[in-house]
Amino acid sequence: MKNYGALFKNGLVKENPLLVLMIGLCSSLAVTTSVANGIGMGIAMTFVLLMSEVIISLFRKLIPDSIRIPVFIIVIASFTTIVDLCMKAYTPALSKSMGVFIPLIVVNCIIMGRVEAFASKRTVDEVIFDALGMGLGYTWVLTGISAVRELLGAGSLLGFRLLPEDLSIGFFAQSPGGFFVFGFFIALNFAIKKAGEKKKSRAGCDSRAGISDSDMENKEENAE
Repeated sequence: MKNYGALFKNGLVKENPLLVLMIGLCSSLAVTTSVANGIGMGIAMTFVLLMSEVIISLFRKLIPDSIRIPVFIIVIASFTTIVDLCMKAYTPALSKSMGVFIPLIVVNCIIMGRVEAFASKRTVDEVIFDALGMGLGYTWVLTGISAVRELLGAGSLLGFRLLPEDLSIGFFAQSPGGFFVFGFFIALNFAIKKAGEKKKSRAGCDSRAGISDSDMENKEENAE
């Protein structure tokens, strides 16, 4: 039986596209000046990634290897155009705020990488969980970075002021601030992973020690 849960969790943490694979960073750091931008970009990416992976998986056996890259780009561009037009129609302010970074989803390394490495070789049910995991993993990191940058850089969250203007730090609203917050998230993720590995290692040592103690007791009883 296929482990769909592992596929989903893979993109959320273990192979998170931003914190672990570190791809698609340009647009990610550019749009994370506000939470609204982060959420909007994350949803747009997740939609394009999901639909592109599903379509490529469905027709993977019909696509010749010699033209697979142009076909992938056409599929991704189609869904990116749908997202771009829908945002311009229903959320014009958000669309204007993110500028060219929505159309640039076409060349985002995350989508092209997953389509080429995963969707072109797997079944539809597998790619759905992979796309959702990768998309949500991308979205939560984007939203987290956006929240820190908006709160510290503008003193607000989703437009609601939480800190006085005197306490806001303009550095976090600029590009260097984005790199700084992103680096902090990477360090935090690394520290959590290390702590988890140490915990597993200790648990393994304790279990082995318990087995050794019981073996010694059994030997002593047998000797008696």
